[in-house]
Amino acid sequence: MEQTDILIIGSGLAGCALAEMLTRAGRDFILVDARDRLGGRIKTTRVGEDHFDLGPAWFWDGQPRMAAAVARFGLQVFDQFADGELSFEDERGAVRRGQGFASMAGSYRLDGGMSALVKAFAQTLPKGAVRLGQKVLQVRRMSDGVEATFVGGATVSAKRVVFALPPRVVAGISFDPILPADAMQAMAAVPTWMAGQAKAVAIYDRPFWRDDGLSGDAMSRHGPMVEIHDASPVSGAVGALFGFIGVPPKARQQKDVLRMQVAGQFGRLFGEKAADPIKLVIKDWAFDPFTAVDADHAPMYAHPRYGMPSALADLWGGRLVFGGTEVAQDFGGYLEGALEGAEQAFQMMEKSVERVR
Repeated sequence: MEQTDILIIGSGLAGCALAEMLTRAGRDFILVDARDRLGGRIKTTRVGEDHFDLGPAWFWDGQPRMAAAVARFGLQVFDQFADGELSFEDERGAVRRGQGFASMAGSYRLDGGMSALVKAFAQTLPKGAVRLGQKVLQVRRMSDGVEATFVGGATVSAKRVVFALPPRVVAGISFDPILPADAMQAMAAVPTWMAGQAKAVAIYDRPFWRDDGLSGDAMSRHGPMVEIHDASPVSGAVGALFGFIGVPPKARQQKDVLRMQVAGQFGRLFGEKAADPIKLVIKDWAFDPFTAVDADHAPMYAHPRYGMPSALADLWGGRLVFGGTEVAQDFGGYLEGALEGAEQAFQMMEKSVERVR
Protein backbone atom coordinates (compact mmCIF):
# COMPACT_ATOMS: atom_id res chain seq x y z
CA MET A 1 0.00 0.00 0.00
CA GLU A 2 1.27 3.44 -0.97
CA GLN A 3 0.94 6.30 1.48
CA THR A 4 0.70 10.01 0.83
CA ASP A 5 -0.60 13.18 2.42
CA ILE A 6 -3.06 14.10 -0.35
CA LEU A 7 -4.54 11.89 -3.06
CA ILE A 8 -5.85 13.88 -6.04
CA ILE A 9 -8.32 11.95 -8.20
CA GLY A 10 -8.62 13.47 -11.66
CA SER A 11 -5.83 14.93 -13.78
CA GLY A 12 -7.77 17.51 -15.75
CA LEU A 13 -6.78 21.15 -15.52
CA ALA A 14 -8.04 21.37 -11.93
CA GLY A 15 -6.13 18.30 -10.78
CA CYS A 16 -2.90 19.32 -12.51
CA ALA A 17 -3.14 22.89 -11.19
CA LEU A 18 -3.74 21.67 -7.64
CA ALA A 19 -0.81 19.28 -7.92
CA GLU A 20 1.39 22.17 -9.02
CA MET A 21 0.25 24.27 -6.04
CA LEU A 22 1.05 21.42 -3.67
CA THR A 23 4.46 20.97 -5.30
CA ARG A 24 5.31 24.61 -4.70
CA ALA A 25 4.11 24.30 -1.11
CA GLY A 26 6.31 21.26 -0.51
CA ARG A 27 3.34 18.99 0.18
CA ASP A 28 3.30 15.24 -0.44
CA PHE A 29 0.69 14.05 -2.94
CA ILE A 30 -0.19 11.49 -5.60
CA LEU A 31 -2.21 12.44 -8.69
CA VAL A 32 -4.23 9.64 -10.29
CA ASP A 33 -6.50 9.38 -13.30
CA ALA A 34 -8.57 6.58 -14.80
CA ARG A 35 -7.58 7.71 -18.29
CA ASP A 36 -4.24 6.88 -19.89
CA ARG A 37 -3.56 10.59 -20.41
CA LEU A 38 -3.61 13.89 -18.56
CA GLY A 39 -6.16 16.59 -19.28
CA GLY A 40 -9.61 15.25 -18.54
CA ARG A 41 -12.03 17.21 -20.70
CA ILE A 42 -9.10 19.02 -22.27
CA LYS A 43 -8.22 16.83 -25.22
CA THR A 44 -6.11 18.00 -28.15
CA THR A 45 -5.56 15.96 -31.29
CA ARG A 46 -2.38 16.43 -33.29
CA VAL A 47 -2.28 16.31 -37.07
CA GLY A 48 1.21 16.81 -38.41
CA GLU A 49 2.68 19.72 -36.47
CA ASP A 50 -0.67 21.32 -35.68
CA HIS A 51 -3.03 20.87 -32.75
CA PHE A 52 -6.81 20.95 -32.55
CA ASP A 53 -8.97 21.02 -29.42
CA LEU A 54 -11.72 18.44 -29.07
CA GLY A 55 -12.71 19.86 -25.70
CA PRO A 56 -12.63 23.45 -24.44
CA ALA A 57 -10.68 25.80 -26.70
CA TRP A 58 -11.24 29.35 -25.44
CA PHE A 59 -10.69 31.71 -22.56
CA TRP A 60 -11.53 35.38 -22.22
CA ASP A 61 -10.60 38.72 -20.71
CA GLY A 62 -11.70 38.94 -17.10
CA GLN A 63 -10.39 35.46 -16.27
CA PRO A 64 -7.32 36.31 -14.17
CA ARG A 65 -6.15 32.78 -13.31
CA MET A 66 -6.01 31.73 -16.96
CA ALA A 67 -4.21 34.93 -17.91
CA ALA A 68 -1.68 34.47 -15.11
CA ALA A 69 -1.06 30.79 -15.97
CA VAL A 70 -0.41 31.30 -19.68
CA ALA A 71 1.84 34.28 -18.91
CA ARG A 72 3.76 32.37 -16.26
CA PHE A 73 4.46 29.44 -18.56
CA GLY A 74 5.16 31.64 -21.57
CA LEU A 75 2.46 30.08 -23.74
CA GLN A 76 1.52 31.74 -27.02
CA VAL A 77 -1.97 33.23 -27.03
CA PHE A 78 -3.78 34.21 -30.21
CA ASP A 79 -7.18 35.64 -31.08
CA GLN A 80 -10.01 33.51 -32.35
CA PHE A 81 -10.31 34.28 -36.08
CA ALA A 82 -13.32 36.56 -36.48
CA ASP A 83 -12.97 38.46 -39.78
CA GLY A 84 -15.77 38.06 -42.27
CA GLU A 85 -19.42 37.14 -42.44
CA LEU A 86 -21.40 34.54 -40.56
CA SER A 87 -23.32 31.86 -42.45
CA PHE A 88 -26.81 30.80 -41.43
CA GLU A 89 -28.59 27.55 -42.31
CA ASP A 90 -32.37 27.45 -41.95
CA GLU A 91 -34.61 24.50 -41.12
CA ARG A 92 -34.61 23.30 -44.75
CA GLY A 93 -30.82 23.47 -45.11
CA ALA A 94 -30.84 26.65 -47.19
CA VAL A 95 -27.77 28.80 -46.52
CA ARG A 96 -27.70 32.57 -46.26
CA ARG A 97 -24.81 34.96 -45.74
CA GLY A 98 -24.66 38.34 -44.09
CA GLN A 99 -26.65 37.29 -41.06
CA GLY A 100 -24.10 38.72 -38.65
CA PHE A 101 -20.46 38.48 -37.73
CA ALA A 102 -18.30 36.05 -35.77
CA SER A 103 -19.94 35.35 -32.44
CA MET A 104 -16.73 34.38 -30.66
CA ALA A 105 -14.74 37.49 -31.53
CA GLY A 106 -12.66 38.45 -28.51
CA SER A 107 -12.00 34.86 -27.48
CA TYR A 108 -8.45 33.62 -26.97
CA ARG A 109 -6.86 30.32 -27.98
CA LEU A 110 -3.49 28.72 -27.26
CA ASP A 111 -0.88 27.69 -29.77
CA GLY A 112 -0.60 23.94 -29.31
CA GLY A 113 -4.16 23.74 -28.03
CA MET A 114 -5.33 23.79 -24.42
CA SER A 115 -3.29 20.66 -23.76
CA ALA A 116 -0.25 22.95 -23.85
CA LEU A 117 -1.44 24.41 -20.55
CA VAL A 118 -1.97 20.98 -18.99
CA LYS A 119 1.50 19.90 -20.11
CA ALA A 120 3.02 23.06 -18.65
CA PHE A 121 1.53 22.31 -15.23
CA ALA A 122 2.50 18.64 -15.46
CA GLN A 123 6.13 19.44 -16.21
CA THR A 124 6.44 21.10 -12.80
CA LEU A 125 5.41 17.96 -10.88
CA PRO A 126 7.84 15.62 -9.09
CA LYS A 127 8.87 12.48 -10.93
CA GLY A 128 6.65 9.55 -9.99
CA ALA A 129 3.81 11.66 -8.57
CA VAL A 130 1.38 10.84 -11.40
CA ARG A 131 -0.43 7.52 -11.88
CA LEU A 132 -2.43 7.07 -15.10
CA GLY A 133 -4.85 4.26 -15.94
CA GLN A 134 -5.88 4.03 -12.28
CA LYS A 135 -9.66 3.90 -11.82
CA VAL A 136 -10.87 4.31 -8.25
CA LEU A 137 -13.41 1.72 -7.13
CA GLN A 138 -13.84 2.52 -3.45
CA VAL A 139 -12.91 5.14 -0.87
CA ARG A 140 -12.93 4.07 2.77
CA ARG A 141 -12.76 6.18 5.89
CA MET A 142 -10.00 5.01 8.22
CA SER A 143 -9.16 6.03 11.77
CA ASP A 144 -6.26 8.18 10.62
CA GLY A 145 -7.32 9.15 7.09
CA VAL A 146 -8.73 7.68 3.90
CA GLU A 147 -7.94 4.59 1.85
CA ALA A 148 -8.64 4.37 -1.89
CA THR A 149 -8.84 1.06 -3.75
CA PHE A 150 -8.29 0.87 -7.49
CA VAL A 151 -9.21 -1.56 -10.24
CA GLY A 152 -6.65 -4.34 -9.97
CA GLY A 153 -6.52 -4.15 -6.18
CA ALA A 154 -3.90 -1.45 -5.60
CA THR A 155 -4.53 0.83 -2.62
CA VAL A 156 -3.38 4.27 -1.53
CA SER A 157 -3.65 5.60 2.01
CA ALA A 158 -3.93 9.37 2.40
CA LYS A 159 -4.90 11.98 4.95
CA ARG A 160 -7.24 13.57 2.41
CA VAL A 161 -8.72 12.82 -1.00
CA VAL A 162 -9.42 15.63 -3.45
CA PHE A 163 -11.94 14.93 -6.20
CA ALA A 164 -10.92 17.01 -9.20
CA LEU A 165 -13.83 15.40 -11.04
CA PRO A 166 -17.44 16.19 -11.92
CA PRO A 167 -19.56 15.47 -8.83
CA ARG A 168 -21.80 13.11 -10.81
CA VAL A 169 -18.76 10.98 -11.66
CA VAL A 170 -17.68 11.01 -8.00
CA ALA A 171 -21.14 9.68 -7.07
CA GLY A 172 -20.32 6.51 -9.00
CA ILE A 173 -17.49 5.63 -6.57
CA SER A 174 -18.29 3.30 -3.67
CA PHE A 175 -17.89 4.91 -0.24
CA ASP A 176 -17.45 3.09 3.07
CA PRO A 177 -19.24 4.23 5.14
CA ILE A 178 -21.95 5.36 2.74
CA LEU A 179 -22.09 9.11 2.34
CA PRO A 180 -25.11 10.99 3.73
CA ALA A 181 -28.16 11.06 1.48
CA ASP A 182 -28.00 14.84 1.07
CA ALA A 183 -24.41 14.58 -0.19
CA MET A 184 -25.32 11.94 -2.77
CA GLN A 185 -28.32 14.01 -3.87
CA ALA A 186 -26.14 17.11 -4.15
CA MET A 187 -23.62 15.32 -6.38
CA ALA A 188 -26.35 13.95 -8.63
CA ALA A 189 -27.91 17.39 -8.98
CA VAL A 190 -24.78 19.14 -10.33
CA PRO A 191 -24.79 19.07 -14.15
CA THR A 192 -21.42 18.19 -15.67
CA TRP A 193 -20.36 21.02 -17.93
CA MET A 194 -19.88 19.93 -21.56
CA ALA A 195 -20.71 16.30 -20.75
CA GLY A 196 -23.58 16.07 -23.22
CA GLN A 197 -21.59 17.71 -26.02
CA ALA A 198 -20.05 16.23 -29.13
CA LYS A 199 -17.53 18.19 -31.17
CA ALA A 200 -16.43 17.73 -34.79
CA VAL A 201 -13.17 19.09 -36.20
CA ALA A 202 -12.53 19.11 -39.96
CA ILE A 203 -8.99 19.79 -41.20
CA TYR A 204 -8.12 21.16 -44.66
CA ASP A 205 -4.97 22.13 -46.53
CA ARG A 206 -5.80 25.83 -46.03
CA PRO A 207 -8.59 28.06 -44.61
CA PHE A 208 -10.15 28.63 -48.05
CA TRP A 209 -13.43 30.05 -46.69
CA ARG A 210 -11.56 33.20 -45.72
CA ASP A 211 -11.00 33.91 -49.44
CA ASP A 212 -14.77 34.27 -49.76
CA GLY A 213 -15.00 36.77 -46.92
CA LEU A 214 -16.33 34.19 -44.45
CA SER A 215 -15.27 34.02 -40.82
CA GLY A 216 -15.88 30.28 -40.54
CA ASP A 217 -18.72 31.02 -38.12
CA ALA A 218 -22.09 29.46 -38.84
CA MET A 219 -25.36 28.86 -37.04
CA SER A 220 -27.75 26.15 -38.12
CA ARG A 221 -31.32 25.06 -37.49
CA HIS A 222 -30.85 22.08 -39.78
CA GLY A 223 -27.88 20.28 -38.26
CA PRO A 224 -26.42 18.03 -37.17
CA MET A 225 -24.08 20.83 -36.03
CA VAL A 226 -25.78 23.85 -34.49
CA GLU A 227 -22.74 26.12 -34.18
CA ILE A 228 -19.48 26.22 -36.18
CA HIS A 229 -16.27 28.24 -35.85
CA ASP A 230 -12.84 28.57 -37.44
CA ALA A 231 -10.39 26.22 -35.70
CA SER A 232 -7.32 26.97 -37.81
CA PRO A 233 -3.97 27.05 -35.96
CA VAL A 234 -2.06 30.27 -35.57
CA SER A 235 0.62 29.00 -37.96
CA GLY A 236 -1.77 29.25 -40.90
CA ALA A 237 -0.18 26.11 -42.33
CA VAL A 238 -3.55 24.38 -42.54
CA GLY A 239 -7.19 25.32 -42.12
CA ALA A 240 -9.78 23.84 -39.79
CA LEU A 241 -13.42 24.22 -38.84
CA PHE A 242 -15.11 22.84 -35.77
CA GLY A 243 -18.73 22.42 -34.85
CA PHE A 244 -20.84 21.58 -31.82
CA ILE A 245 -23.20 18.72 -32.66
CA GLY A 246 -26.74 19.47 -31.55
CA VAL A 247 -28.29 16.07 -32.19
CA PRO A 248 -29.24 14.38 -28.86
CA PRO A 249 -26.74 11.73 -27.67
CA LYS A 250 -29.03 8.76 -28.35
CA ALA A 251 -29.51 9.92 -31.95
CA ARG A 252 -25.80 10.19 -32.76
CA GLN A 253 -24.59 6.68 -31.97
CA GLN A 254 -24.32 5.61 -35.61
CA LYS A 255 -20.83 7.00 -36.11
CA ASP A 256 -20.54 6.46 -39.87
CA VAL A 257 -23.88 8.14 -40.50
CA LEU A 258 -22.95 11.05 -38.25
CA ARG A 259 -19.62 11.56 -40.01
CA MET A 260 -21.37 11.65 -43.38
CA GLN A 261 -23.93 14.15 -42.11
CA VAL A 262 -21.25 16.38 -40.58
CA ALA A 263 -19.16 16.41 -43.76
CA GLY A 264 -22.26 17.18 -45.81
CA GLN A 265 -23.14 20.11 -43.59
CA PHE A 266 -19.65 21.59 -43.88
CA GLY A 267 -20.09 21.31 -47.65
CA ARG A 268 -23.46 23.09 -47.65
CA LEU A 269 -22.13 25.93 -45.54
CA PHE A 270 -18.67 26.48 -47.01
CA GLY A 271 -18.66 24.88 -50.44
CA GLU A 272 -17.90 21.53 -52.03
CA LYS A 273 -14.29 21.46 -50.85
CA ALA A 274 -15.42 21.64 -47.24
CA ALA A 275 -17.28 18.33 -47.63
CA ASP A 276 -13.99 16.50 -48.19
CA PRO A 277 -11.57 17.36 -45.36
CA ILE A 278 -8.12 15.87 -45.04
CA LYS A 279 -9.25 14.55 -41.68
CA LEU A 280 -12.49 14.62 -39.73
CA VAL A 281 -12.37 13.95 -35.98
CA ILE A 282 -15.45 13.62 -33.78
CA LYS A 283 -15.31 13.42 -30.00
CA ASP A 284 -18.57 12.54 -28.25
CA TRP A 285 -18.19 13.44 -24.60
CA ALA A 286 -21.61 12.04 -23.69
CA PHE A 287 -20.26 8.51 -24.06
CA ASP A 288 -16.99 9.13 -22.22
CA PRO A 289 -17.51 7.27 -18.91
CA PHE A 290 -14.91 9.38 -17.12
CA THR A 291 -16.82 12.56 -17.99
CA ALA A 292 -20.51 11.84 -18.29
CA VAL A 293 -23.27 9.78 -16.70
CA ASP A 294 -26.72 9.08 -18.13
CA ALA A 295 -28.18 12.15 -16.43
CA ASP A 296 -25.82 14.33 -18.47
CA HIS A 297 -27.53 13.28 -21.70
CA ALA A 298 -30.39 15.64 -20.92
CA PRO A 299 -30.08 18.90 -22.90
CA MET A 300 -28.64 21.93 -21.10
CA TYR A 301 -30.37 25.14 -22.20
CA ALA A 302 -28.44 27.62 -20.04
CA HIS A 303 -25.21 27.81 -18.09
CA PRO A 304 -25.87 26.15 -14.70
CA ARG A 305 -25.39 27.94 -11.43
CA TYR A 306 -22.32 26.29 -9.99
CA GLY A 307 -20.59 26.55 -6.63
CA MET A 308 -19.89 24.35 -3.62
CA PRO A 309 -23.08 22.68 -2.35
CA SER A 310 -23.22 22.91 1.43
CA ALA A 311 -23.73 19.14 1.66
CA LEU A 312 -20.29 18.57 0.09
CA ALA A 313 -18.34 21.16 2.06
CA ASP A 314 -17.11 19.11 5.04
CA LEU A 315 -17.51 15.41 4.33
CA TRP A 316 -15.79 13.01 6.71
CA GLY A 317 -14.49 15.91 8.75
CA GLY A 318 -12.82 17.54 5.76
CA ARG A 319 -11.10 14.36 4.56
CA LEU A 320 -13.07 14.43 1.29
CA VAL A 321 -12.51 17.61 -0.72
CA PHE A 322 -14.10 18.71 -4.00
CA GLY A 323 -11.95 20.76 -6.33
CA GLY A 324 -13.23 20.66 -9.93
CA THR A 325 -14.75 23.37 -12.11
CA GLU A 326 -18.33 22.45 -11.14
CA VAL A 327 -17.76 23.59 -7.53
CA ALA A 328 -16.04 26.87 -8.44
CA GLN A 329 -17.89 29.82 -6.94
CA ASP A 330 -17.49 32.39 -9.73
CA PHE A 331 -16.41 30.66 -12.96
CA GLY A 332 -17.98 27.22 -12.70
CA GLY A 333 -17.90 25.27 -15.96
CA TYR A 334 -15.06 27.28 -17.52
CA LEU A 335 -11.32 26.61 -17.65
CA GLU A 336 -11.01 29.54 -15.26
CA GLY A 337 -13.37 27.63 -12.99
CA ALA A 338 -11.07 24.59 -13.04
CA LEU A 339 -8.24 26.78 -11.77
CA GLU A 340 -10.60 28.41 -9.27
CA GLY A 341 -11.79 25.01 -8.00
CA ALA A 342 -8.19 23.90 -7.52
CA GLU A 343 -7.44 27.12 -5.66
CA GLN A 344 -10.46 26.65 -3.40
CA ALA A 345 -9.38 23.10 -2.53
CA PHE A 346 -5.81 24.21 -1.81
CA GLN A 347 -6.93 27.06 0.43
CA MET A 348 -9.32 24.83 2.35
CA MET A 349 -6.58 22.28 3.04
CA GLU A 350 -4.10 24.98 4.04
CA LYS A 351 -6.59 26.45 6.52
CA SER A 352 -7.11 22.99 7.98
CA VAL A 353 -3.36 22.57 8.46
CA GLU A 354 -3.17 25.96 10.16
CA ARG A 355 -5.92 24.94 12.60
CA VAL A 356 -3.99 21.79 13.50
CA ARG A 357 -0.83 23.83 14.12
